[in-house]
Amino acid sequence: MCAGNPRRVSCAIKILSFQNFYEILKTCSAGRKDFFDMLSEVYKYHLVSRSASGYNTLIKTKRGTVMANILDYLDWRGDLTLAQDPFNEVDNLILAELSFVDFGGIVPGPGGGRAVPLWKAAEAYFAKTEGRPIDMGVLVPNQIPELLRRAAASPRFRDMKLNGFVDHLDTVKAEQFAALAAECGDGTVYLSFRGTDDTLAGWKEDFYLSCMREVPAQKMAVAYTEAMAHQYPRIKLRLGGHSKGGNLAVWAGVFCPAAVQRRIAAVWSNDGPGFHEDILSLPRHIRLAERIHTIVPKSSVVGMLLEHEEDYTVVDSSQQGLMQHDGFSWAVLGNRFVRLHSVTRQARLTDQELRGWVQGLTIEQREKFVDSAFQVLEASGAQTLTDLKADSFKAVRPMVRALKDLDKETREALLKFMSILFMSNLRMTLEGIQEETEKSLLRNGKKAERSAGKKG
Repeated sequence: MCAGNPRRVSCAIKILSFQNFYEILKTCSAGRKDFFDMLSEVYKYHLVSRSASGYNTLIKTKRGTVMANILDYLDWRGDLTLAQDPFNEVDNLILAELSFVDFGGIVPGPGGGRAVPLWKAAEAYFAKTEGRPIDMGVLVPNQIPELLRRAAASPRFRDMKLNGFVDHLDTVKAEQFAALAAECGDGTVYLSFRGTDDTLAGWKEDFYLSCMREVPAQKMAVAYTEAMAHQYPRIKLRLGGHSKGGNLAVWAGVFCPAAVQRRIAAVWSNDGPGFHEDILSLPRHIRLAERIHTIVPKSSVVGMLLEHEEDYTVVDSSQQGLMQHDGFSWAVLGNRFVRLHSVTRQARLTDQELRGWVQGLTIEQREKFVDSAFQVLEASGAQTLTDLKADSFKAVRPMVRALKDLDKETREALLKFMSILFMSNLRMTLEGIQEETEKSLLRNGKKAERSAGKKG
């Protein structure tokens, strides 16, 4: 309304969300700093007040601006359809995380029936769990069910149709593969590859990435991509995943048939490990490289493993050290992640140390190391990390015996690897704490200066 005449409308703006409203007012009030500052505080108040009830997880950037995560993104921008705001990198991570949900018996497999709207799949999933707390495992984020709940309630995701759910596990052969297809409603299908779950078999297969040209999950990812491309002819494909799922997405994109590769609009690797150097020089990888988007947190370890030819995007995180691998800790502003110039100094040092250690072993030594390491873990009788955690006291004795049975060279290699991870995580955590302390002191110093200036 016009300030001089309340009955007269001076302009009309279609308000799609509170965040859009905030951005519009920011633009309109560029010449009124006091007005913009007031709006900034109002926006922060809304975020903080919702966080106080446990609704949102908030973080701080180096500029002290309140940021959000992917759950907050669904709250603040979930009302925008893909027609209003095209598919983006944050949407990619949300769909990548949803492949961790057990849709068995809810979403049909490849060629197995009609696709199910996301909201309907969510209803069936929560009905199956009967309101019980859902434990996703030791290292799989427990926020994933809440992510599903909010996605199912949002206009942006609720009507996406899910299909092609696959969940394969073979503990004997150390095979773990799961994937999900989402019809986005914008003429594309997103193939979501699950990352490493709670199973020891899945983790063993991950370690084999360092010593095998192709692990079973990678082969399955290629076959899955071909099958879904056949099921959705002439439709553009997006591929993505978190952690190992990101590696599988890139692998499937590189090694799928050329006719399918041409239909790929984008591939996202969300903190996924890279590949052996010879893979990067293949013509089929070179043809896809410009469409590969690698996203890593500032203290990335997993995503920096092995080789990446493509440029990668570094994003801010609310966690420290290895815990930054959790995609729910990545900072979101609007429809993108909060970007940083590079990974931290300690992340680079850790990458160099791990890379040097791996390259110092022959392929045969790496394979022996992986087999021996999981021989120790499996001696506990556990099949999952949750099993290990639950019976940690009982598990220690057989694991120690198994460790003693290893030859000296293998035992020292295993202890060296654990030492690198432990010390690296400690150093990165301390680095993060120091950084946050320095930022806090800087912000407090600026506040004191402004306060002194006002008094003067």
